[in-house]
Amino acid sequence: MSIVDNKKAFHDYFIEERYEAGMVLEGWEVKSIRAGRVQLKEAYVIVRSGEVFLFGAHISPLPTASTHIKPDPVRTRKLLLNADEIKKLIGKVERAGYTLVPIDLHYKKGRIKCEIGLAKGKKQHDKRESEKQRDWQREQQTILKQHRR
Repeated sequence: MSIVDNKKAFHDYFIEERYEAGMVLEGWEVKSIRAGRVQLKEAYVIVRSGEVFLFGAHISPLPTASTHIKPDPVRTRKLLLNADEIKKLIGKVERAGYTLVPIDLHYKKGRIKCEIGLAKGKKQHDKRESEKQRDWQREQQTILKQHRR
């Protein structure tokens, strides 16, 4: 079950591979995510010293979060992947000009997971082409509906 999607990722990048990563979260963050107060629009993933981190994901704290801690909505969160997956990602990101983007947050067996994608950036003409394809698909659907009547 998806919590939040990063629609901007599909607009700006070609997603080639997907990975599911666990997240290291604090208690107030889990409560806020369950309440749907999370945004991935400006978020990105970076690999640093053999570990994977999520930057820029905004999790708004609930007003009832806690009285003794000061929540930081955009703190860096560690992502949990297998060592083999991390090595593979490091190789692709450093050599082949790929980037890592968060695609969505979802639940799996009661845990919050982050799906990240190995992506290559789109040029402006690619974005226009994607829009044309989407518009044409929509138009085809309306033509088919009219034809069935």
